[in-house]
Order: sequence, then C-alpha cells, then structure tokens
Amino acid sequence: MMNLKSMTIPELTALFKEMGQPAFRAKQVYMWLHRGVRDYGEMTNLPGALRAQLAQSHPICAPAVVRKQESQKDGTIKYLWRLSDGNCVETVLMRYHYGNTVCISTEVGCRMGCAFCASTLGGLVRRLEPFEMLDQVLFTQVDSGLPISHIVLMGIGEPLDNFDNVMRFLELVNSPEGMNISMRHISLSTCGLVPKIDELAERKLQLTLSVSLHAPSDEIRDTIMPVNKAYPTEELLAACRRYYGATNRRISFEYAMIHGVNDRPEDARLLLKRLKGLPAHMNLIPLNHVEESPLKPSTRKAVMEFQTILEQGGVPATVRRTLGGDIDASCGQLRRKYTKEERKE
Repeated sequence: MMNLKSMTIPELTALFKEMGQPAFRAKQVYMWLHRGVRDYGEMTNLPGALRAQLAQSHPICAPAVVRKQESQKDGTIKYLWRLSDGNCVETVLMRYHYGNTVCISTEVGCRMGCAFCASTLGGLVRRLEPFEMLDQVLFTQVDSGLPISHIVLMGIGEPLDNFDNVMRFLELVNSPEGMNISMRHISLSTCGLVPKIDELAERKLQLTLSVSLHAPSDEIRDTIMPVNKAYPTEELLAACRRYYGATNRRISFEYAMIHGVNDRPEDARLLLKRLKGLPAHMNLIPLNHVEESPLKPSTRKAVMEFQTILEQGGVPATVRRTLGGDIDASCGQLRRKYTKEERKE
C-alpha cells in the first residue's frame, strides 16, 4: 500500500472519493503532510472520525533522529534517521550564502561499488520510497528550523538506480501545494547509468545533472568505478551530449581528487580532450578519507594545478568547499559507524 505522502493530489482525490469524502479533503491532507506533521491529530481542519480512520489505515511513518551532529567549523548539520523498518539513512544540511541546501539519500546502501565511497561498503539494502526522500527534506527543515531552498541527491545510493521513486519524489517536492522547491534548485548525481540518463533527458526537467566522472580514461575509471565496465567513458560522455542536446542544461562533472590515481597534469589534459565541445562545469572534490579504503586525497598543490590546466583549456572548474569534516559528513560514514556500534552492542 502506497504511503499517502508518496501520492499526488489527483491520486489522493481518487482515494478520498473511494472513502466517501469530499474532494477538497485531498488538498487539505496533502498540505498538512508536506508541512511535516507527525500525527493526524495535528490536522485540525479534518473531522475527528476521518483523522482516526487515516491513522488506522495510512500511518504517517515519520523518521526518527538517531544521531545529529553539528559542525563547530561551518554549521553543517548531519542527521542519521531511522526509518519505519529500522534501517537508517543520512541527510546533510549545508549552509551557503544563497540559501540552505540539503543533501539526501535515495537508497539504503548502494550497489555501485565505487572504491572511494563509504556508502557502498555494505551493498544495497533497499531503495527508498518517494515519501522517505521527501521526509529527509521536510524533517531536516522542521528540526533545524532553517528553510530549505536547495536539494542535492548525492547522499547514500545511486538516484538513477531508483529511477521511478526518485522521479515521483521530484514531482512531489516541486509541487506548489507542497514544498514548492524549484527544479533549478535541485541537483541529481549519477555514477553514469547511461540508459537512465537518456530516460531522464526525455523528461526535460530543469534540474542540474551531476555526473560522477572521477577519471579521464577507462583504464583509470575501471579501477575505481565498476559501473565503467558496463558503461565506458565514451558511452557516458555521448549520453551527456545527448542530455545537453535535449535539455540545454549544462552538466556538472564531479571529480574526486585521488593521490597518484587521477590527479596528474596529463590526466587533466586528457580530460580536456574528452570534454571538448560539451558545455560543462568541473567540480573538483578533495577526497574524503574512508577508513576501509587505501585511497588518499591529492595534495593541495596537485588540486590547484589540475584546476589551472582545466580553466586554461576552457573548462570552468571549482574546488568544492569542504564542509562538515569534523562530523563524518561524507556519504555513508555516520551510518556505517552507527551500524558497527550496534553490532558490538
């Protein structure tokens, strides 16, 4: 049975009609749910009998805060939420001059196997439902008291591996009767599932597509990203060109700077050749250390030299500001630490 918060207003209208309720109840319930209520008792403009009926037939299933860590350096807040089935996911609230951005998870775990990521170490447990993604935005806003203006789907999981649920989430969070967050304020990150990039392009959404490239060649990318064996870099970049052609939206490429692996000047020059003619922005990311991984972050000098080569070659490149380094803010670290502690107990 679909959770009410995963339903659109037309779907809720049909449901309430089946229940013998007037159509306007659908919009009332929708708006309450999208404010982040935890109990039907808070829906004061609904009859008591209807509230009791909904509580029995369609529980709200709000997440619970297991851990909350706030950076003393930059105010970044990391949440570990427990879902209704006991699984946990992470959400990060980051503060920027243009507004507050929340980074949400789309799956419990991940099956992509990227060598530099803690999210994938335990594999994929399950995919999140649309309401479980929405709840991360809603309850981060409610708990922090800070208005959320931007969303990045870059937490635990591969968004395009949970395509239908992610598309439903985007529709819900963009709804004028809900949180009404503009598509232009949403970024979706993928490790490169080519058929799904093409499917996303067909929808012509005005979000920002962020592609986790992390290497200029198959030889390097194969060693750190298993997905490259299914969709090599040439296929991936061809899909990116098709995406740009369909949406006219510049693509952002993510590039984790890994010492001795992908951070040499010749890597930057090869990257320029591969990206030629594709409107793109390169986001260079100082690698977050993962305890179980032997990979190390590049030196600051190597990062700066890499950035200079790209920019001189005509590709805009920025070095991502490191936020929340004192609170395990990189993907999957807090969930993995908590899981280890639970096992010990």
